[in-house]
Amino acid sequence: MEGGLVQQGGDRVGHANKVGYVKRVTIKRRKPYHRRVNNKKAVSKVPKALQELFVSCRETFKGPGTVPSPQDVQKLCHILDYMKPEDFGLRSDLQFFKPGNIVKEKQRVTYTTIYSCENFSLCIFFLPAMGVIPLHNHPGMTVFSKLLLGQMHIKSYDWVDPEASHNLLHQPSQLRLARLKANNVFTAPCDTSVLYPKSGGNMHEFTAITPCAVLDVLGPPYSKQDGRDSSFYRDHPYAAFSNEENAKVTEENDNYGWLEEIEMPENSEMNVIEYLGPAIIENAL
Repeated sequence: MEGGLVQQGGDRVGHANKVGYVKRVTIKRRKPYHRRVNNKKAVSKVPKALQELFVSCRETFKGPGTVPSPQDVQKLCHILDYMKPEDFGLRSDLQFFKPGNIVKEKQRVTYTTIYSCENFSLCIFFLPAMGVIPLHNHPGMTVFSKLLLGQMHIKSYDWVDPEASHNLLHQPSQLRLARLKANNVFTAPCDTSVLYPKSGGNMHEFTAITPCAVLDVLGPPYSKQDGRDSSFYRDHPYAAFSNEENAKVTEENDNYGWLEEIEMPENSEMNVIEYLGPAIIENAL
């Protein structure tokens, strides 16, 4: 088996040490996944924070076409801010996360699904050093991201008002003007970030500086049949397509960029591993 964090006879990531296969997937092809839940005898083994996260998600995400209330967002962020890698069966001393870990050429990003339903999903992404999740969007979705381990650069954009973009003449038609929301390096542990359907950096790109694990809570999940398929973009400096007319839009050109929709990049392909960490108790009281 090629690539990924899990290989036959190779190093494995934490709770994935019993996985015997890896199959290729892409960001565009996530499918609903329901992990078999444990019976009540296993409740004591579930980290309290993980169970609280699940319960809060059920209360927060009301289904497609809805956005969580500010109160629900604050509550969910509070839970996520205090979550630790150990809540998911991960540790910083695992071989994958150790400094100086040798990264194989073209090693892919890997992800595992903790839980998924129509209203929300919980996923963890494992990025090797220099691994990239390309610039992509989250149509109609609210996403909470929590960096559990490692250090990564995050770049994100939101669309400028559609009318303003439409009135900017002379730029190539396939480009759209976007406002830079974030362009920073984050080191775990750090606060949870939240993006919304039209704000908060709905289009983002992750680049791992060191091996990373990042938890994503997506509500609702991607669904091509429901019109929530992800699109990919290439960003261009604002000045690259500026002229006397559109240069008047802002004096802070570094805060804007042109986004060009592109075909799915080769480096967007991911490996998937079965989640074998602590299980959520779906019917817990």
